[in-house]
Amino acid sequence: MSEHFSLSDCDVIGFDLDHTLCRYHLKETSRLIYESFARYLVEHKGYDKDLLNLTPATWDFCFKGLVVDLEDGNLIKLSESGTVLRATHGTTELSTDEIIKHYGPKREWKHFDSLSTSFTRSAKYYFYDNYFDLPGALLCGRVVDMLHKRGHEVNSDFWKDMVAAIDHNYNTSAFRDDAGTYFPSVKRDPGRYLQPCSNSVKTWLRSMKNAGKVLLLITSSHSDYCRLICEHILGKDFEELFDVIITNALKPGFFSLVPQQRPFRTLVNDVEESEGLPSLDKPGWYSQGNWPHLHELLKTMTGKPDPKVVYFGDSMRSDMFPASSFGKWETVMIVEEMEGEGVPRSDAAKSNEAQVEPQEKKGKFEAQGMKSPSAVSNQWGSYFVDVHRSGGGDEDSQKLTWCCHCIHKYSTVAIPSVEHIADLPLDYKFSRFSPDKPSTTGYYPRPPDSLMKRFKSV
Repeated sequence: MSEHFSLSDCDVIGFDLDHTLCRYHLKETSRLIYESFARYLVEHKGYDKDLLNLTPATWDFCFKGLVVDLEDGNLIKLSESGTVLRATHGTTELSTDEIIKHYGPKREWKHFDSLSTSFTRSAKYYFYDNYFDLPGALLCGRVVDMLHKRGHEVNSDFWKDMVAAIDHNYNTSAFRDDAGTYFPSVKRDPGRYLQPCSNSVKTWLRSMKNAGKVLLLITSSHSDYCRLICEHILGKDFEELFDVIITNALKPGFFSLVPQQRPFRTLVNDVEESEGLPSLDKPGWYSQGNWPHLHELLKTMTGKPDPKVVYFGDSMRSDMFPASSFGKWETVMIVEEMEGEGVPRSDAAKSNEAQVEPQEKKGKFEAQGMKSPSAVSNQWGSYFVDVHRSGGGDEDSQKLTWCCHCIHKYSTVAIPSVEHIADLPLDYKFSRFSPDKPSTTGYYPRPPDSLMKRFKSV
């Protein structure tokens, strides 16, 4: 395989929507998502109203890549080999000795093989790997704290209520019905939560289409929410930018299931037709679907027996792992945490933000010192590297986190945002991740601080 990756070598360029093409104002959106879930627990399940009270400092706990162990109420951060680097019970930090007491002297988490080989969901744990459900990690921690305060046993029963809260706010009819807290809030004031794409990104998308590339948009968001987002970030004519739009794609099943399990469906007024399509015959806007039928259409559209596809996404579970493992696609991972570790924001993003977000319009949590969920956490440390504290006088060692290891394993390249590469020529050659290259290779425009520091010290 070539050392380098170039968009000009690809026949098909696909994008996830949320937190990929569409950047959110993370602080405001995280606050809204937390409130959406917590309000449901308080109003529908009788939980303590104190769950709704947060201070800006509380947000340091909100950190991507945590796993909640539903059997005991612990939240854990894993190393690349599955050892527990840090842990809390509820929101209370566990000491090295307490971690060893829970997980043994080797600090091994017993479900690691199940999670790391297939990323499947489980009744025993939940992996927080995207910003749409991430505030739920903070809420889980606080619910466990509350159960202890009330003298209740902590077991996986509370998780049923969390799942109900997610479904209440995000199910496919919630947008249309103005149900829950999340969709009504975004509909009322999209500019508070969504960052419009810069002119650079819009020009970049058009230039790829003009160069003969097939452009895809594949999102698990439903068609009505997708339309609201795209009109806000790309303009009313956004459909002209894409050859195929697939909404309610239900990733990762889109990549892993056979066509009979997940046929494509047409939409009429944002409602899916009940009859699934036997195949995908032409470009257009579809719902649900599967990778094999899309692949057949792409062969026809490109006139190639094995078209080369690259897919941009932000979720390891829904985008990177399944697209690379099942679709054998090239993958570009959006890792906003790079900006939290010294990688400068793109000029296009900075000038765009200055135009659309005057200082006085910033939300209350922007102004009060709330940490962005993409920044390094005092409680959890870096998303990429952490110290393995051995205890018992043994020497501490630096380890890659499991999330960082997955970026290198399942992504071709990692970038903080599409804005960072929109002004580059299409034939720009990116260094790709490779098992025989240093772990710093594959990040553009440069690796995060913690990885560079680790690389220099090794």
